[in-house]
Amino acid sequence: MNVDPSRERWFKSSHSSGGQDCVEVAFFESGGVGVRDSKNPGGGALVFTPSEWDTFTAGVVSEEFDRS
Repeated sequence: MNVDPSRERWFKSSHSSGGQDCVEVAFFESGGVGVRDSKNPGGGALVFTPSEWDTFTAGVVSEEFDRS
């Protein structure tokens, strides 16, 4: 998937405390989902297909990634 992350609208989660250490997400017109570090917006982004993003968020909801 070839996208230019600098041209997209990025946002932080509504659960963000408003600090600097956040993850930002963008939903690309091409269908991809971008994720980047808010402290370094020019440092690149990970881009997922919609299916990959759905799988990841389902894992978050089901606490699949909890380390405790």
